[in-house]
Amino acid sequence: MTTRPDTTSAATWVAIDIAKHHHAVLIETPGGKQQRFRMASTLEDHQRLVDLLRTLPSPVRVAMEPTGDYHRTLAYRLLSYGMEVCLVSSVAGARYREAMFNSWDKNDPKDAGVILALLKQGITQRYVDPLLAGHHGLQELSKTHHQISLARTRLQHSLLTHYLPLYFPEVERFFSSSHADWFARFLLLFPTAASIRILDFEDFQREAWEAVGRKVNKRAWLRELYERAQSSIGLPIATDSTEIETFRLQLRRYQALIEQCDALSEHAHALLQGRADYEALRSLPGVGPILALTILAESGDLRRFAHHRQFLKYCGLDLATAQSGQFKGHEKLSKRGNARLRFAFWFAASIAVRMRENSFREKYARYIQSDPLNADRKRKAMTAVVAKMARVAYALIKHQTMYRCYAEDALPRGSIPLSWAVGTT
Repeated sequence: MTTRPDTTSAATWVAIDIAKHHHAVLIETPGGKQQRFRMASTLEDHQRLVDLLRTLPSPVRVAMEPTGDYHRTLAYRLLSYGMEVCLVSSVAGARYREAMFNSWDKNDPKDAGVILALLKQGITQRYVDPLLAGHHGLQELSKTHHQISLARTRLQHSLLTHYLPLYFPEVERFFSSSHADWFARFLLLFPTAASIRILDFEDFQREAWEAVGRKVNKRAWLRELYERAQSSIGLPIATDSTEIETFRLQLRRYQALIEQCDALSEHAHALLQGRADYEALRSLPGVGPILALTILAESGDLRRFAHHRQFLKYCGLDLATAQSGQFKGHEKLSKRGNARLRFAFWFAASIAVRMRENSFREKYARYIQSDPLNADRKRKAMTAVVAKMARVAYALIKHQTMYRCYAEDALPRGSIPLSWAVGTT
């Protein structure tokens, strides 16, 4: 969200180019006098900067070009002392620097000057400190779950593309979900097809029955697996060999990652259960504990957005068009917002359109009914559903209400033409 401060008011402007160990600082007082210096990312230098700024004319407006999370501690300290802090986009900084200096050349003092110019023109982004806003814990929980999920996915790909093709290629067709911890339990018992072939079917069924969990017609399922093992092309490796021990080591690690993801999901539900915003999001089709956690952690308080269009822009779900002269490109998502929010809404929408009945599925079906096999139209329809999911989530939290299927049927039909919806042009 962009802020436009009053550039005519007497204020002290502070531009800080953030780096890992040292920051470049440029200060301009109301009289136009500038002061440059370099500060270390230490408690002593943080306090010296605060003490200096408190002696200068107020209000003090500070802009930073963030690098990773290295700006967080300094921004928190400045906000704690009542100073205004905002961020400058690195993309805006790069383009402004090229226009100002007609050069790609860059250095920290020059970047600080660019940040100062953008700050004085009001080309900044509002900064909300997660710790002061009260959702820092949710962010850390969400990001930890995200990192563990990435590790689980990478390991899953390693199992499916390296270990199984070597030792038991035929078993891959039985793998159906990244949450299938039964798959790891089964392979720990039977890592190769040869470990199954040494048993008759009754013995195999008895040992594998509990490991594979709940299955429809489990006996027939095990029979098919047993028959495929008889004709496996897997390498003839002994189950007590070094190769199989490393395979089992990865399987146990895969189990541990699944357990950690499940534990974090349960912890998120226990932490948020009973909160009005969380319960409102959980009422949305396709939104579970982790997706609700991600939305709350990445958005903060959605009420800070004055209109749902601001929230869509924050998510990167607003439309953008490239136009020059007689050329006008197609409208498409800007994708200049929070990528994790876009992922959360896209994932929830993809689940909702596969459910039996809800307004998101109805919207998706209405979009593709003229050409159900057109992949491009399916993509555009899904984009429209994702944007609607974000709008509904914003409305539920803003009005403190639960999702009601087809509640929009009470509104006049055709109030928003289909051709105006996201991605239909």
